Amino acid sequence: MALIVQKYGGTSVGNIERIRNVANRIVKTYDQGHDVVVVLSAMSGVTDSLIALAHQASKMPDKRELDVLMSTGEQTTIALMAMTLQDMGYKAASLLGFQADIITDSMSTKARIMSIGAERIRTMLAEKKIVIIAGFQGIDPEGNITTLGRGGSDTSAVAIAAAVKADSCEIYTDVDGVYTTDPRICDKARKLKQISYDEMLEMASLGAKVLQIRSVGFAKKYNVPIHVRSSFNEEEGTMVVGEDSGMEKLVVSGITLDKNEARLTLKKVPDQPGIASKVFAPLAEAGIQVDMIIQNTRSGGQTDLTFTVNKSDLKQAQIIAEKIAKNIEAEEVLVADDIAKVSVIGVGMKNHAGVAATMFSALAAENINIRLISTSEIRISCVIDDRYAELAVRVLHEAFNLDKI
Repeated sequence: MALIVQKYGGTSVGNIERIRNVANRIVKTYDQGHDVVVVLSAMSGVTDSLIALAHQASKMPDKRELDVLMSTGEQTTIALMAMTLQDMGYKAASLLGFQADIITDSMSTKARIMSIGAERIRTMLAEKKIVIIAGFQGIDPEGNITTLGRGGSDTSAVAIAAAVKADSCEIYTDVDGVYTTDPRICDKARKLKQISYDEMLEMASLGAKVLQIRSVGFAKKYNVPIHVRSSFNEEEGTMVVGEDSGMEKLVVSGITLDKNEARLTLKKVPDQPGIASKVFAPLAEAGIQVDMIIQNTRSGGQTDLTFTVNKSDLKQAQIIAEKIAKNIEAEEVLVADDIAKVSVIGVGMKNHAGVAATMFSALAAENINIRLISTSEIRISCVIDDRYAELAVRVLHEAFNLDKI
């Protein structure tokens, strides 16, 4: 007998028929003798509808009240699921985030989990109940309802799995696993049987939508095995686990694409100590996350400083950058939002040479110019013109023989 946490996303519980289908899957696991904790998202589209209502009520909704409003989406699904299971003859009970003692910090709409008191969950499991918990939400030390940001139910599920020491955490979604790249872009994409936490962290941070990045961080920290699978079929999905020696045989595991970045360049910046701090400190204070940074030295004690940000932050970043440029006497600020970032990822890159050469040669063969490059131990990313984005994915997928996995 195992303790299994199952998480179902909004499309999986989008209507009563789908809720019944999920209930059948839950009881199948329960009937096998396992203890089951279920974490649910709101029905697909509900959170967006609630946010739209909030903006009809107020031009700038108070974030504390926005959390109170958004948390009602999950409250609906957990209650409906508990009722469905009870109607099927099973003992089930629902818990809101605060009832499950999910304690977060006080950052409304973007809260982070600080602790989970699992005693109530364990008591209910000892009573042979199926425990249904609202994902995406918690409570801060002052008693305010909080939400965890987009994709927060993944984080809730993995954190709960860690707190109750579950044997595994199954993330059910509308895809049936983690693929070598987006199948909508490359029809030769292949489903991976397993992937390491570090590879999944890189994929999540670089645009892959399968898992929320914070959930993968939790899983790695507490060594929680994640099984990503579809709620619409019975196929095995992809296991996200700790790295093992076998994974290194595959040099590159996947290709990701991110079209949500924009580039800013400060031209003719004084090449002096402290200038970088003057540029990036105001951006950090504004909550703007900078991704890639490159500096090109000019003659005459000057340099060009280029960096990328999320497109949603571009307007604010441009305003800040233009103020900075004036203060440090830079020549001008150039902006480009017609870029994309393509990346190759794999733990096998740690012990294999030639990955960068293969990547650059494949792109060059298609006359795709590289604008920026950044690397980590298991990842190489290139910024290119967005009109070549999908071509680059297909070319790299073939170059690294990912269609033969």
